[in-house]
Amino acid sequence: MAIFPQTRTAAPLPRPTAGWTDTRPVVRRLPSLRHIGPNWYASVMGTAIVASAGAALPVGVPGLRAVCVAVWALSALLLAAVLAARAGHWLHHRDQARAHLLDPAVAPFYGCLAMALLAVGGATLTVGGDVIGVRAALAVDVVLFVAGTAIGLAAAVVVPYLMVVRHRPAPGTASPVWLLPLVAPMVSASQGALLVPHAAAGQGREALLLACYALFGLSLLATLVVLPLVFARLVHHGPLPLALTPTLFLVLGPLGQSTTAVNQLADAAPGAVAEPYASAFGAFAVLYGVPVMGFAWLWLALAGALVLRAARGGMGFAMTWWAFTFPVGTCVTGAAGLARHTGLDAFSWLAVALYVFLVAAWAVAGTRTVLGVVSGALTAAPVPPAAATARTR
Repeated sequence: MAIFPQTRTAAPLPRPTAGWTDTRPVVRRLPSLRHIGPNWYASVMGTAIVASAGAALPVGVPGLRAVCVAVWALSALLLAAVLAARAGHWLHHRDQARAHLLDPAVAPFYGCLAMALLAVGGATLTVGGDVIGVRAALAVDVVLFVAGTAIGLAAAVVVPYLMVVRHRPAPGTASPVWLLPLVAPMVSASQGALLVPHAAAGQGREALLLACYALFGLSLLATLVVLPLVFARLVHHGPLPLALTPTLFLVLGPLGQSTTAVNQLADAAPGAVAEPYASAFGAFAVLYGVPVMGFAWLWLALAGALVLRAARGGMGFAMTWWAFTFPVGTCVTGAAGLARHTGLDAFSWLAVALYVFLVAAWAVAGTRTVLGVVSGALTAAPVPPAAATARTR
């Protein structure tokens, strides 16, 4: 990697005379990191969910476990790499980092940091223990869960606050990206369910379980506030710009993740709370999960049709293609949970079909991302998306 000169000198510069203006160009270190925004955490989420969803499949596939372990290791390396790149971004390009926080199109992606930590932590506990041992995997998951939950709760408050007092988005500009900071607590709810059996029996275990249900409710009700705005934007202003069309798949995130959460919490409930609540949580998982999964199929059909329309219109690759991965992966784990609690083979095959799509989408997005990084296209200054055109017949 090239070494870029420091902006400071060893000796102080002479004081300029009055009226003098410094016209020298600003020299920045590591310019390749200037446009590495928080959206890059989506690649970590999309990779980790391939491992977690594969381990959750209700059918046995020879060799799949080993592949999931390899993908988990890759997600851990990606997390370290993106964390380092983002740290360099904040260290050397603070003006751009502050501009991202004040940009309503970029600030919601700060929710991806929390979800990346949580996704890698959950994958570490479910498959990473095969490599580093159960105790080490549990310790890593606890650290990443605590950090991810804290960051997710902060993002769920700070980003909407900035939208109210600083961003002031224009009417009709609602985007599925707005859901990102609101989904993070739902990811905490589903990942926290995996930690419930490891908590101290009694008050500690019950408190963790009910805290996860509180996170579930927080995220669900916030999503119900934003989702109508997203649909109204589509109805009144037409399709999203081509580059942003894949973000429609982000709506599947709260749907699949909430279904996953209630099913995993139902699995953990018998050891944490007494009857009749434990059985009630199991019934709630089915009564909630089946209708929500039905709506997820409706949205998947709508989003898929709009993506195909955008593809015919010339939609090229962008980092938004990672929206095809993590949200779909949550639907895989949600369908797998319903298969466990209903015993229906239909949900098992649904999970398998969605997982095949997930792996294909991950392979395409990952390959195109690597090529974009190597060529420098993805680290260059972004080109603003073209404005949405009027409706056509």
